[in-house]
Amino acid sequence: MASVLVMTWELSLPGCRSLKEKRTVVRSLKDRLRHKFKVSVAETDFQDKTDRAEVTVAFVTSDGRLAQSIADKIDRFVVDTGGAIVLSSRTERA
Repeated sequence: MASVLVMTWELSLPGCRSLKEKRTVVRSLKDRLRHKFKVSVAETDFQDKTDRAEVTVAFVTSDGRLAQSIADKIDRFVVDTGGAIVLSSRTERA
């Protein structure tokens, strides 16, 4: 049975003083997530704030254990990413 996971992080971007700087940081994170994990990713909130972002990732697997393993790796990647501090996160399964 397929597992669908949706993961969301609220991020603080302390070095960003303009929307252009913020877009650079967020775009880099989104591109690296897409490339490394082959997931769908979007900025889902705080588009008008210079120092805050919300990023959401979604993916589907055929195995629940594999889904959890991938989710753990993605979460560690986001937490370890320079330029962004994770303020909160949540994961939804369908």
